[in-house]
Amino acid sequence: MEQWITETMGTFGYFGIFLLIALENLFPPIPSEVILTLGGFMTITSALTAAGVIAAATAGSVLGAVCLYGAGKLMSMERLKSVVARYGGVLRLKPDDIRKAGIWFDKYGVWAVFLGRLVPLIRSLISIPAGSAGMSFVPFLLLTTAGSLIWNSVLVYVGAAVGASWETIVGYMDIYSTVIYTGLALSIALVGFLFVRKRMLKNDPGKESAEIRTDK
Repeated sequence: MEQWITETMGTFGYFGIFLLIALENLFPPIPSEVILTLGGFMTITSALTAAGVIAAATAGSVLGAVCLYGAGKLMSMERLKSVVARYGGVLRLKPDDIRKAGIWFDKYGVWAVFLGRLVPLIRSLISIPAGSAGMSFVPFLLLTTAGSLIWNSVLVYVGAAVGASWETIVGYMDIYSTVIYTGLALSIALVGFLFVRKRMLKNDPGKESAEIRTDK
């Protein structure tokens, strides 16, 4: 895949970066970390500039995000999960990926659109629950653009700074992704535990009263 990314960027320049990042938003497993750090490296080995790479990448990010926002507007989360369950092999997604994005949006509200742009995988899929929840388009567009601009700028400048060692940064980003996913999984488990515990106490008032007396 890295060779295909390199050839696309080398042949089509800024348009190639725009296209790759737009596809990365629609098909999240395409690694934006590779595209952006490689783009940063190419700013010191070709005629590409950091500002141009960032602008092209941000435009591609916004286009992909708007497409997913539209999908969220047209279909419910459950319908999207069923589509992913059926065509997940082609989309390289799992219904659980959609569920995680929905939980992220429920937890942080509209700010999830901005924060989510800084988290691998979530950064693309967060547009879906934003659309499903009926979030206003202008705030969505502004928060998406701001988050994308930060993410793209950091990785492009890091790629330019490390030069030929840009692949090392991709390895660190894998660690970053693992930490984020682990934290998200633990949060989901905690929310599930608290929900079940609340239901159990609600169904057994005597147990709740006993816990209160014990606390005293």
